[in-house]
Amino acid sequence: MKMYLSTALFALATIIATAQQKTSAKPNVLFIVADDMSKNAGAYGDYTISTPGIDGIAKDGVVFDHAYCTASSCSPSRASILTGMYPHQLKEGGNLWGTLPVSYPTYTRILAENGYQIGLTGKGWGPGDFTVGGYKENPAGPDFKNFAAFLNTSDKSKPFCFWIGSHDPHRPYESDLKNSVKFNLDALRVPAWLPDNATVREDLMDYYAAVKRFDQTVEEAVALLKKNGQYDNTLIIVTSDNGMPFPRVKANAYDASTNIPLVMRFGKQFKTGRRTELVSLVDIGPTILDAMKVMSPSSMTGKSFLPLLSTAAKDPRFDIVFTERERHASVRQNNVGYPMRAVRTKQYLYIENLRPERWPAGDPKSEQATGSFGDIDPGLAKQFLVENRDNPAYTQYAGWSLEKRPAIELYDLVKDPNQLKNLAGYKQYTSIKLQLGAKLTIWRKKTSDPLLLSKEDVFDSYPYYGGKGKKVKE
Repeated sequence: MKMYLSTALFALATIIATAQQKTSAKPNVLFIVADDMSKNAGAYGDYTISTPGIDGIAKDGVVFDHAYCTASSCSPSRASILTGMYPHQLKEGGNLWGTLPVSYPTYTRILAENGYQIGLTGKGWGPGDFTVGGYKENPAGPDFKNFAAFLNTSDKSKPFCFWIGSHDPHRPYESDLKNSVKFNLDALRVPAWLPDNATVREDLMDYYAAVKRFDQTVEEAVALLKKNGQYDNTLIIVTSDNGMPFPRVKANAYDASTNIPLVMRFGKQFKTGRRTELVSLVDIGPTILDAMKVMSPSSMTGKSFLPLLSTAAKDPRFDIVFTERERHASVRQNNVGYPMRAVRTKQYLYIENLRPERWPAGDPKSEQATGSFGDIDPGLAKQFLVENRDNPAYTQYAGWSLEKRPAIELYDLVKDPNQLKNLAGYKQYTSIKLQLGAKLTIWRKKTSDPLLLSKEDVFDSYPYYGGKGKKVKE
């Protein structure tokens, strides 16, 4: 009897010890990023499709209503996530199809130096050539076939930091994918700057079908964490590098371009609910390091918003964000870009188009593989606008997406949430315009913006590693 009791007590002690070991183990990081996704999920009030993956994390996590990418362009946005720096601080890292200099510390490298196992599946930093910058593998980490393969081969005694980079909902779309998706078409809303017709709606349905597949990626990752007993011990971050690949969205500085989904969960450590503060993806790296109790390097311009996740208190540091863009695709004569700088407060969006003489969406006539207005990804909505550019019924829609813009744009986000009426020329907004312009200049000085310090367009001089005229997938 005593032998059986001793055996039982030993087994119980082993279970307790194992549980304590799991509890005291260093936490993990799982970063899941969509490619060109706006806030089209149930967690954000969009029920066109069901998104149980994202919504499940949101239910007992934190949802940010006002999270912004630093640039509505894949490579620079992802560079900011990794380095905690703004695109214009990263030299060639500020451009799409550039490179990322290895001299800038990344949160992935810092965690690796602190004993974390690092891994990547799918799209990490890019597109571009990271080897030119001095990397031997993607800055997001060594590549694995999938998350399951990483978990199966990882050392269970060490924490991990894994990056899942989905290619959804980036174009081109699989036209038959939507046939397998259940839609609530009554909930589908066509953006105000696009015509509401069958062509645009079909394009949006293709997009939503790809969003659904991304959400399934989130579901599968969460299921693996639970299966491996790591769900509550993992900081989970779900976001997107920039807004949806539609006209006047991607590669712009409007809210639709930069206001992206951001949902986070970390066991019971976060105060669940919604946050209305303005946070930026430049803050992701510092926040991850802070949560893992690892010091951020002085090079990181972003600031940790970990305090926002554990308390209901407001933080005045998060009442303003800055966004920008440099050269996106090779779509203008002499391969020049369309530089923008913007500041966003709770009520206003102020944009400076630094080269207003250029075409914001790319040259109307282009020999490049992307074709006319090449900074807009090819698709049904774009095709409709280009074909109907001279049609009086659609002149305004085409103007919003295709035509040139003034040097300064100012929008009242309360009165005009879609940013369709530029107030920069109105006398009653002169004071607001000057105030926001001053804030933008201070930020540009503080972050050593090359385009403020020099008249040269340094970003236009950097090589375009996608290949001029070469058809490439972003």
